[in-house]
Amino acid sequence: MPDVGEKAPEFNLPTDSGEDVSLAALKGRKFVLYFYPKDNTPGCTTEAIDFSAKIGEFDKLGVTVIGVSRDSLKKHANFRDKHDLRVLLAADEDGATCEAFGVWVEKMNYGRKYMGIERSTFLIDGAGVIRNVWRKVRVKGHADAVLEAAGAL
Repeated sequence: MPDVGEKAPEFNLPTDSGEDVSLAALKGRKFVLYFYPKDNTPGCTTEAIDFSAKIGEFDKLGVTVIGVSRDSLKKHANFRDKHDLRVLLAADEDGATCEAFGVWVEKMNYGRKYMGIERSTFLIDGAGVIRNVWRKVRVKGHADAVLEAAGAL
């Protein structure tokens, strides 16, 4: 499980923009990688809308915002269009990036255990080093906290 001060794991994911995004392609750029469980669910929708509402402020800081889930590109496109999202959405359908970042975890809901994505966010600098980590994220106010931390980079 990568932590603050460590190099971010390598990744290469297709996005709803039609282009791939990777650690190598983002070299020299600051970015936010936020992992969320599923498109079009209440918490995930709120989080994506909150990040989208602040995208202009992230852009001014030179910070790219990327949401990652295991949903398909088709589901991502529907999610983006339905909610007018302005963040980049990356599809980790095989779960390799979720595993590398340590966000694919055992969860429990109503006494049932299952594997799923733990809502987590990583702020990564231009050298590919993790500068902030938020685990078990509570959606309310989260985009503001990430923006504030990005401004301090």
